[in-house]
Amino acid sequence: MMIFTWIEDFLALASTGNFSRAAEERHMTQPAFSRRVRALEEWMGVELFDRSSQPARLTRAGEWFRTVAEQLVNQVARIPSEAQAVAHEDAATLHFAATHALSFTFMPGWLRSLEARTLIGPIQLVSDVMQRCESLLQQGKVHFVLCHAHPLAASPLDAAGYPSERIGRDALIPVSAATGKGLARHILDTSGEVPLLAYSAESGLGRILRGVLGKQLGPLPITTVFTAHLASVLKTMALDGRGVAWLPQSLIAAELASGQLMPAGAKDWNIELDIRLYRNQGPLGEVAEHFWDDVQRWSASPTPQRRSRQPRP
Repeated sequence: MMIFTWIEDFLALASTGNFSRAAEERHMTQPAFSRRVRALEEWMGVELFDRSSQPARLTRAGEWFRTVAEQLVNQVARIPSEAQAVAHEDAATLHFAATHALSFTFMPGWLRSLEARTLIGPIQLVSDVMQRCESLLQQGKVHFVLCHAHPLAASPLDAAGYPSERIGRDALIPVSAATGKGLARHILDTSGEVPLLAYSAESGLGRILRGVLGKQLGPLPITTVFTAHLASVLKTMALDGRGVAWLPQSLIAAELASGQLMPAGAKDWNIELDIRLYRNQGPLGEVAEHFWDDVQRWSASPTPQRRSRQPRP
C-alpha cells in the first residue's frame, strides 16, 4: 500500500513540477513529501526527476514510469467495479457516460430505434465533458461512453484499444447569428477580425476542432472572445451575436432551418464527425453484453435506421 501511495505522490509532482504545490495537493509538508518521492526513487533504483531546473522535469526513466503509473492507478480504480460486474452479472441497469451535446440530441432517438427491436432495461446516464466521460470508462465506472469522434483527433480510448462502434454521423459547422438581411454577422475570412467562441481544453469537440483545423485557423485574424466547455453554452452566445462557434449540426438543426444561425464560412470549414459508442474492456455483465451485441448488429446493418424498426427475431 505504501508503494501505491508513493506512485500517487509521483503523479502529483509529475503533473505540477512543483514540490510545494504537489505536497499541498497530497495534504502533507514539503519535507515529508520530498522524502516519499526520494523513497520511491530509491526503491526503483533510478532518478525520476531532474531537480536542477524549476519546475522539476521528468527524467527519461520518469517519462516511462509516468505512463506505467497512470495505467496502474486506472487499473486499481477499476478493481471494485469489475469485481461487482463479475459478482452481479445479471444486473439490469446499463451505465452510460455521454457528452452533453449528444445526451440532449442524439441519444434519445438512438435508444428509441434500438427499443423497436430489442428490450432495453433501466439506464443510468452521466452527462459530462469528454475528459470526464473517458475517465469514467477507464476507471470501469460505466459500461459505455457515447461521444463524437474523428480519426485526426484520436482519444485516449482509441490509444488504449477500447472497442467501439460507429452508430451515427454528425458535422461540426462554424456558425454565426444572422443579420437582418439574412446573412451571417461574422464570416471566416481574412478581411477583418473574427471573434471566436472557443471550446475549453476539457471539451472533446474542442480537441477535434484543434486536431482537424488547427493549422488552417492560424492565418485567420481570430480573437477568442469567449471560452466554455459546453456546445450548448457556445450556441447561446452565437445566437446572441457574439461571434463564430463550431457547433454540432445535431444541436443547431432547428436554428439553421429558421435562419437564426447561418454558416460562417464555406463547407471546407465543416468537419464530418462519427458518433461512436465505446465499451468497457472488462466484463460488462450479461445484460450489458447483450446490449453491446445488439448495437454491433445494428451498426453493421447497411441501413441501420430502417432495420432498427424491425422486431427482433
